[in-house]
Formats: sequence, C-alpha cells, structure tokens
Amino acid sequence: MNYDVEANGSSTSQMHAAEGMDSCSQGNNTITATSSKSEIPLHVTGNRGRILTPAEAEKLMKDQSFVSDYKQKKLEREAQRNWDLFYKRNSINFFKDRHWTTREFEELKSSRDENRLYNTERCKAFQCDLTKDNLLENVPADSVDVVMLIFVLSSIHPEKMQLALENIYKILKPGGCILFRDYGLYDHAMLRFKSGHKLGPNFYVRQDGTRSFFFSDDYVAQLLASSGYEVLMNDYVSRVTVNKKEDLCVPRVFLQCKFKKSKKIAEH
Repeated sequence: MNYDVEANGSSTSQMHAAEGMDSCSQGNNTITATSSKSEIPLHVTGNRGRILTPAEAEKLMKDQSFVSDYKQKKLEREAQRNWDLFYKRNSINFFKDRHWTTREFEELKSSRDENRLYNTERCKAFQCDLTKDNLLENVPADSVDVVMLIFVLSSIHPEKMQLALENIYKILKPGGCILFRDYGLYDHAMLRFKSGHKLGPNFYVRQDGTRSFFFSDDYVAQLLASSGYEVLMNDYVSRVTVNKKEDLCVPRVFLQCKFKKSKKIAEH
C-alpha cells in the first residue's frame, strides 16, 4: 500500500500568513499585480536570493542582540505549548487556501485519483514530534512515497532539524521524496522583527513565543546532504504581497525544494 504523509514539526506545523493581501510577481524590476482571488497567482522562481536595500542591510547588521540563554531554553521547553495556543486562537478563518500546493508539486496531482489499494480502514492519523518521536512506531519502514514539509522545519530549533529529517528518512521508500516549502532568507517577515527577538543566525521568536527560521538555499543543501538526501530542486520563490487598504507592497521570499531518499544509500 502507498502512503502519503504530511509531517508536522513539534506537535503541529506552522505558517503565519498575511491576511487581506493580493498576490503579485516580481522579476526584472517589473511588478504585475493580480487579484487575491486568482487561482494561479504569478511568481518567480530561481536560484538567486533577494538582494537587500542598504537600509535593510544596515538594520540586520545592527541587530546583534540575542535572547538570553535562559529564555531560549524556556522557549524550547514550551515550544509545543506555544504552537498549541497559537492554533487554539487562530483555528477559524485565519489561513486562506491559496490552492497552490498541487500547482507547485506535480507529485500531488496523482493523489487525487484514488489508488485501487486505498482503504479508509487502513488509514491512520496520528500526532508526533518529529524531533524525538520514532515514526516507525506508527509507519512501516521504507513505505512512504511522499512527505510534505510545508512551513514545518522553520518552527523547529536549527539544532534539531537534522533529527527530524533523519526520522522521516526511515519511513521513506528508496526514491521516495519530500516536498518542502518554507520561509526564505530576507523574507519580509524576517525584516519586521525588532531588536531583542533574535535567537541565532536567521532564527527569531515572535511575541507569542512561536519561533521561525529563515532558510538559504545553501543551508538547506548542506542540511539535506548530511541527512542522506538527494536534492532534486532547491529554488527561491520571490513574490510581492500588496495590501491595497494600507497601500503596502512588501517582498516575500520562500524556499521551495524537492529531495528524495537516495537509493544507493538505502541499499547499504
């Protein structure tokens, strides 16, 4: 039987979404606005990250004040609780379905047609912490075709990201893939943090205690290589969100990747 698994960091996955925004594309200094209701919002992908303005670069350079070790340990202990509270507060009408996952990841289109072996009695939903709970207790080894990590790793402490990927590696079939999308380096959300919210390089804490990491393509490539994966795609997705009511137009940067379990490594 084929499995599709959507994995969550800590007890839940995360995405702080901007509401009331329209989608735009940005490329070659041209911005084309589209309706927020468009089913196919434009975007630009590529291996080039966002270039900071001088003011943005100066702001990041000056922000070298890190949260104390005591508070960082406290945030790690309370990570699951903080995310549970976040979802309790924002359980209704907070996240808008942009219908982009099947557009961006062709692997998901085939899942719309039911597999002839599909049986609801054999499906199993469970909650786990990817950084410490053994997935083999719920999923057979080498059995999963696709795992989705959509805004998941950014909520996990950088020191535990590799543990999560190694945990997933155990249940993926040789050649099975992970579909990844998360915050990219210099995304607007990163630049909005004020001094005193920095936990480490590209790692920040919000007012509600939830945390977020911002990925570069090099960082992801090194992380995947050390966890035994083969990179199929590792690109930045650059967008611009527009709030017409407040007359704001801000850059969004995401990192979108596909990587698979190496067949060669799996055989050893």
